[in-house]
Amino acid sequence: MAATLRLALPAADLTALRDRVRRLGEPRPAVYRMLDPHGRVIYVGKAKRLRQRLLSYFRASYPEDKAARILHATADLAWDYVPSEFAAHLTELRQIARWRPPFNWHMNRARRTLFVKVSGGAAPRLGVGGATGREDHRWYGPFTGVARVRDAVRALNDLLGLRDCAPAMPIVFAGQMDLFRPALQAACMRHEFGFCTGPCAGLVTEAEYRQRAETAIGFLEGRTIQPIDRTVREMQAAAAAAEFERAAKWRERFEQLEWLLAATHRARAAVEALTFVYRDPGTFGDDRAYIIRHGIVRASYPWPATPIEREAFRGEVRDELGRPAPVPGPLPFQHLDEILLLMAWFRRHPDAFRRTSRLESWR
Repeated sequence: MAATLRLALPAADLTALRDRVRRLGEPRPAVYRMLDPHGRVIYVGKAKRLRQRLLSYFRASYPEDKAARILHATADLAWDYVPSEFAAHLTELRQIARWRPPFNWHMNRARRTLFVKVSGGAAPRLGVGGATGREDHRWYGPFTGVARVRDAVRALNDLLGLRDCAPAMPIVFAGQMDLFRPALQAACMRHEFGFCTGPCAGLVTEAEYRQRAETAIGFLEGRTIQPIDRTVREMQAAAAAAEFERAAKWRERFEQLEWLLAATHRARAAVEALTFVYRDPGTFGDDRAYIIRHGIVRASYPWPATPIEREAFRGEVRDELGRPAPVPGPLPFQHLDEILLLMAWFRRHPDAFRRTSRLESWR
């Protein structure tokens, strides 16, 4: 018997939905939500021109196109108009964080931007990944260039003897061994090569391992250059002993760590530079003022046009400046996507910088 292709029926009357979009949708910036038959948000999207964007869903081919698959699961549509394209980006991001729609979270996981992550727990790990993961990690970056970031983090791990095994690996520190249990062996060869202190086999104390992890954190935050100092000493010692091959290996590690130190400094400076008042021109003249600090939108208001409005806005800026400045250190996990959004926006729209002003100028 020949197999028949069974396609799911649409969750709603697509003709009626399309007619509603044609009658009510306007060609202006907006954020839209697609809902399932139970009223749950399954997808959040943004549009520079809402009417054209929504109508494009109805022209997509099912099941080949992602847009058609989303529409096929949609029972209803809702949307909110916003002043500008920038406002649409920001509102979409925050609504995704609020509703966690399955089509957004499961289909948009690819990240070009990388972070160095330091895990929590008794034996922290250094790793590299995108802006997804656990909130109890420390996040540093962002960086570009997968291979270079991974090589530099591996050099830092090897130099400090930090583990890079699976997070679920059992940890047994020295002094915690059972007297009646046979001695454990390290789970991988990195310990044999001198690249890991062996916290999985009771070969290092908890205090010593934590100190090594803190050195790595201090390096990523620009508070210490101890790892680089060691590479210089080892390189000089190998050169003095005429062991030029070993000296070359230490030089390679020195260059990797030097690059990582400079890259973390540039990343911190880039985030800190996103501190200003941004005047965003509205599509229909409804300009808005955004108070941005370290890459996070703290508040937004209609652009102050009258003396009374400007004085009120100055008060809001003074209140923001009166709050403690973000301390140097890891990036706030809950704002990673927003920081990336602002960095990308001002990189793609360099003219937008001409509409910024320093917070202090509003005192």
